[in-house]
Formats: sequence, C-alpha cells, structure tokens
Amino acid sequence: MRQMIVHCEHETIEMALIEDGRLAEFAVERNSEQSVVGSIYKGKVVNVLPGMQAAFVDIGLKKNAFLYVDDVLHPHLEKQPKQKPSISQLLTVGQELIVQVMKEPRGGKGARVTTHFSLPGRCMVYMPTADYVAVSKKIERDAERSRLKGIGEQLRTGEEGIIIRTVSEDEPIDFIRSDLEFLREEWSRITDKARKLQAPALLHRDLGLLQRLIRDSFDPYEDELVIDSLPKAEETISYLKDSVPGIEPKVIHYSESVPLFQAYGIDDQLKTGFARKIALPEGVTIVIDQTEAMTIIDVNTAKYIGGDNLGETILQTNLLAAREIARILRLWDIGGIIIVDFIDMEREEHRHQVAAAMEEAIRKDRSKTFVVGWTKLDLLEMTRKKARESMPLPFAKPCGACGGRGFVLPS
Repeated sequence: MRQMIVHCEHETIEMALIEDGRLAEFAVERNSEQSVVGSIYKGKVVNVLPGMQAAFVDIGLKKNAFLYVDDVLHPHLEKQPKQKPSISQLLTVGQELIVQVMKEPRGGKGARVTTHFSLPGRCMVYMPTADYVAVSKKIERDAERSRLKGIGEQLRTGEEGIIIRTVSEDEPIDFIRSDLEFLREEWSRITDKARKLQAPALLHRDLGLLQRLIRDSFDPYEDELVIDSLPKAEETISYLKDSVPGIEPKVIHYSESVPLFQAYGIDDQLKTGFARKIALPEGVTIVIDQTEAMTIIDVNTAKYIGGDNLGETILQTNLLAAREIARILRLWDIGGIIIVDFIDMEREEHRHQVAAAMEEAIRKDRSKTFVVGWTKLDLLEMTRKKARESMPLPFAKPCGACGGRGFVLPS
C-alpha cells in the first residue's frame, strides 16, 4: 500500500510518498518559489549564436532562456532534415515564438526551453505538433499496447501526438477520449492567449505540487492520501472526482494535535534518509557523494555476514544495495550521471543479476532512469533525467564545517 502524506503550512506544501512503510519520495513547494517547468511563454528572440547552435529568448524571467537548435526542429525525428540547419536559418533576432520550459533556471543559467510542446493529462501526454502515438513502456502486454496505440491513432487528428500513460491500461476508449478533449481545449486556450498578448508573456502554468503529484503518481483506486489542511483535502477530493468519475477517493483529513510528519514517522526518516552514509538493517552501508559532474555511490558489506559462501554473500549484499539505491535516487531526486561501485563480483552471472535487480527497482521511478551497464572497471553506470532543481532536504542549509557536503537540519 502507498500513502501520500501532505503537510500544508502557510504558503508551503511538503509531500512525502510512503511505499511499504518507507519514505520513497519527498518534495517541497513554496508559493514564492513555484516551479516554472512545464510553463508555456510567448517569448522574443534576443540573440542567435550559430557557433553554439542556440538562441537566447526573453520570456520575462530574470535570465533569458536558452533554446537549442534540436528544440526548434520538428518534434518527430523522421520529419527533421537529414542535415541539421544552422540556428540562424530558423530564428532571427526580434522574432516572437511560443516556448515551453524544460529545465528550471539554475545558478547563473536561464531556463532551457523548447518548441516541442507537451501537456500532461491523467491518462496521456498531449503533444499538439508531434505527429505520432506512443505507449508507456511500463505497459508490457503486447495486445494491450497494440490496442492503446490503435485508440491513439483513431482519436488524434492532424499533426497531434499522444503518449499514452500507464494509467490507461485496460481502460475504455471513452476514458482516453475525455482526457484528450480536455487537453485540446487547454492548447486552444494557450494559442488564443498567444495571439492576443505581446511578448514576453506567460501563457500557461503547470499545476502546483499537490495536484501535479496526484495527477502523475497517485492511484485513486489503491493509494491513500492524508493531508492536514481541510480546504486542500476538499479541493483534492473534488479534483479526483472530476478526473476519475465514479470513485470515492481515499483522502483523509488529519486533524490530531501531534504534527502530521511526526505522527507518521516521516521526520525521523528525513533525518536518516538524507545522510551521506546510509546503513541498512542488514548491516550493508551505502555512501553517496555528489559532485558537479556526477554522483558516486559506494557499497560496503560493513556488518553483513550473509552465508558461508563468499560469492553468494557479496551477491546478496549487492542485491540489497541495488534496491536501496533505486529508492535513494528517487528520494534525493538525483539527476545526471550516476556511478555505483558495488562490491567486486567474480561471476558475470552475478553482475547480470545485480543489473537486473536495479532495472526492476527503478521501474517505480517516474523520472526517466536508464541502466547503461558495467564499465571496464566493474562500475555500474546509470543516468537519470530530472527537470526541476532540487537538493537534499530543501528546507535545510548547507553545512559550513564540511564545505557544503552535508546539511544542517532546522532545530
């Protein structure tokens, strides 16, 4: 059973996702720091750099947004020219265009934007100009994939593109059609605003943290949501009933005197879950070091003694670690290149088992995560994509004593 525990205080929302009694995801959003990822703007090109194959676009934020040539070409790869044109052939200074934010502004860098638009709904991602239908890889049955792809092709018109999400599995065509019609209307509203407003202008903002997480990761048939704000609880129930008609969502308003995160043991899990060195009950330890270029994770047997066979002990240690590392990647929201130094294994079969265990564990991850494979030094290489800026414990402060490698929790 999964539980989504939501604490609301003033202008801040904190969400903890619990799977099998353990903290799997944690997110914080403050109204003053609302994410711009997914937002759509009408912008104006202020600089075109052929040497970088990129342009800078004023969308009304502090820093100009960065637009790469690949994000100007047609979103369907088969419709792109065989030889990539210069960015100066596609864009000119002063040109106005609609763009969508892919990545948050970070440090001194502006947001990264694209003209490959996508509007996520409950059962699909709608792409008004992509001209193809795809089905979530998490839907494994060939017959169901074919059925859903056929429905997508039947429903789409013109150059519309659709990615059918996992929640659509075994659902009737009317369920998918209603979502598509809603997203079409949303895109129509966006284009109407673009015709009326002068650049730079905000045309569309994605949902806030609570509704976005409910849309993307909450199963109204199975999951339970506990929230300590009555207005937000009522708003959530209304949202779920509108998006999934005919259900009675499991939304609980928490009103006890003990703070919500304390009552559900989340405060304790936050303090231990973001430590640089994490010890599992079985005695295995995992050490995480983040650098600018990549994240390095080291696995140690520590107190784990396993069985009589050393090879099997090492295998079991690494299998335990693989499942925990997949959880850590989600909890910390680690992105980019990830290198895992498992305990050395002599048998190729054991390495295959560990990689397979990791691939199975990351299936729960909503972010695109890919196990590249073993390097020549027997390190497991992975990548994980993320769009939003994050740091361990967003409400904590970097530790001055260790040069920012650790974090200081509020008292």
